[in-house]
Amino acid sequence: MNPLNRDARLAGLLYLLVVLIAPYRLIYVPNALFVSGDAAATIARITMHETLFRIGLATDLVCGALMAFVALALYRLLGDVGRRHGIAMLLLGGALVPALYFFNVINDAAALLLAHGGNALAAFDPPQRAALAMLFLRLHGEAVGAAELLWGLWLFPLAMLVLRSGFLPRLFGYGLILNGLAYLIQSIAWAVLPGWRDMLSSMLGPLQFVEVLFMLWLLLLGARPGFRQAQAASVTPTRA
Repeated sequence: MNPLNRDARLAGLLYLLVVLIAPYRLIYVPNALFVSGDAAATIARITMHETLFRIGLATDLVCGALMAFVALALYRLLGDVGRRHGIAMLLLGGALVPALYFFNVINDAAALLLAHGGNALAAFDPPQRAALAMLFLRLHGEAVGAAELLWGLWLFPLAMLVLRSGFLPRLFGYGLILNGLAYLIQSIAWAVLPGWRDMLSSMLGPLQFVEVLFMLWLLLLGARPGFRQAQAASVTPTRA
């Protein structure tokens, strides 16, 4: 296996791990433990299923670390294509996105501390602690809306590198731009038009599968030196 192909498959594998792990805290934990409009019931479920909740906390930490390694792997693969775009991708995807993951863990940790109570929180009665815990859980969800801005921005320099690479399909470059725009629109809607967020998520959701398809291409097919030239040759008419 040539080094380029090896780097592509490593990036794809790390990317796959993020795709598989991230939904646990993002989707599964809220559906399993959170009771809409009932802080006391939510806190009761968290304390009853604390291990499940703590695994969600851990998955945010793991995803943050993995995103840093994904960006590093992609930089190793594509950094020589364009140094400035590579550094921008590394800064946005490998530093700022992980930082938001790590910061958001604090919200879950605070909710867990409030659920347990203890001497340090004796000044708060149970309903107050439950309300504060729900506030931190809500902040975790709101931070995801803010994080979508960075999820979108880091895809733009990545898309430019893919377009210029010569060893990855240009179609993925254009697709990643659309994927990034979808994230940006959703983040702006979260901030300005929260009532439209669910509708826009349903409309723009299919565009976000481009990232998944790109990850699968890297993992299964890797990078192919001369891919662009071979593709061009296949459509060039031959003369009799």
